[in-house]
Amino acid sequence: MSWKRLFSRSLAAAPGRLHFAAHSHHLWPDASRDGQVEAWDDAARLADHKWDRVFSEVIPEAQGHIARELGLPDPATIAFAPNTHDFLVRILSALPIARPRVLASDGEFHSFRRQALRWAESGRIDLVTVPQDRLVGEAEGGGWDLIFVSQVQFNSGQALDGLDRLAAVARPEGPWVVIDGYHGFMATPIDLAGLADRIFYLAGGYKYAMAGEGVCFLHAPPGYAPRPEVTGWYAAFDDLAARQGGVGYAPDGRRFLGSTFDPSGLYRFNAVQRMLATEGLTTADISAHCDRLKARFQAASPLSSLVSISGAEARFIALQGRDAPAIHARLTERDVVTDLRGDVLRIGFGLYQDEADVDALIAICRT
Repeated sequence: MSWKRLFSRSLAAAPGRLHFAAHSHHLWPDASRDGQVEAWDDAARLADHKWDRVFSEVIPEAQGHIARELGLPDPATIAFAPNTHDFLVRILSALPIARPRVLASDGEFHSFRRQALRWAESGRIDLVTVPQDRLVGEAEGGGWDLIFVSQVQFNSGQALDGLDRLAAVARPEGPWVVIDGYHGFMATPIDLAGLADRIFYLAGGYKYAMAGEGVCFLHAPPGYAPRPEVTGWYAAFDDLAARQGGVGYAPDGRRFLGSTFDPSGLYRFNAVQRMLATEGLTTADISAHCDRLKARFQAASPLSSLVSISGAEARFIALQGRDAPAIHARLTERDVVTDLRGDVLRIGFGLYQDEADVDALIAICRT
C-alpha cells in the first residue's frame, strides 16, 4: 500500500528525487505544515498569551502522545528542549560529583560523543567507552555515576540488548542510566512502563516522528536529578508570579526545562500524531511497511561489493566497504539521497516510499 498522499508537498517539491534517508532527515508530511501554520496563527492571534495555550494545551497534548507511545505511566515526567544536547548538559550538571565516572558505548551519536570527549579532555568527567555488546556487563560491575547508551545505534542500527538489566542498576544517588532513543523512538515499538521509574529516555521529532527539528524530549524518572545546575526560568514556571527567594524547581519533568523557545515543533509534532491516529497508523504498522521495502531491496542485492552490518530493528540498511564513498557520490549525482558515515553507506526507508521507489533504486544501483 502507498502512503505517498500524506507527503504530497514534500514529494512534489523535488519530483525527480529518490529520498532514501528517512533515518536522517525524514520527509515532512503535509500535516506538519498544518501544525506550523497553527503555531503562526496562534502567535498572531494571542501574541504574549500564546504561552498560556502552549503550556496548558500544546505541551500536554505532546506529552500525552509520547507517553502513550512509550508506555509511560505519567506524561508529566516529560520535558521539551530544542535538541538533546541541552538535556545532556543539564543531566550532567545535576550530578553532585566533581568528576563523575561515565560509561558509554563506543558508537554513540555526535551530540554525546563530541561533548563527552571534550569533558574528558578537560577533566570534567572520567569517560570509559566499550562496545555496545559489553556495556551492560560493565554497568553491572559497578563504580559508575552515569551510564549513557543508545537504544538503537545511529551508525549500524544495532539494538541494545539488556535494557531491563541496565535499569536494575540505576539508583537516585547514582548511577543514572540515560537511554538515547533517537533511532528507536517511533522506529520500533518499545514499552517503558516497567522501567520508567529508573531510567532517563531522550529522543526527538527530527527522524521517525516526522515532525522536524526543535522538538526533543526527555523522560526524567521521579526522584532522579531534582536540581540541575544548568537551568532556565521555565524550570520553575509555576512560580514566576510568586515572590522569588532561592532557586526553586518544578517537581516533575519541567525541572529540566530551559528558557524561551520556538514552540512550532510541538505544533508540528501534534499535527503529525493526529494524522497518524486518523489514518490508524501505529509504529508497528509503519515498521512493517518499511521492513517490506527493506526486504525487497536486500533480496535484489544490488550493491554486492558492500557488506551489511545492519541491526534488524533499524529502519535503514548499513552497508560497509571501501566502495561506499564512491557509491554514495554516484547515487547523489543521480538525485538519490542516502548518507555516508566513513565507509558505511546508509539507505533508509520510510512511509513515503513504495515498491516502485525501491525498484527504481535497485535499477540505479545496478548501473
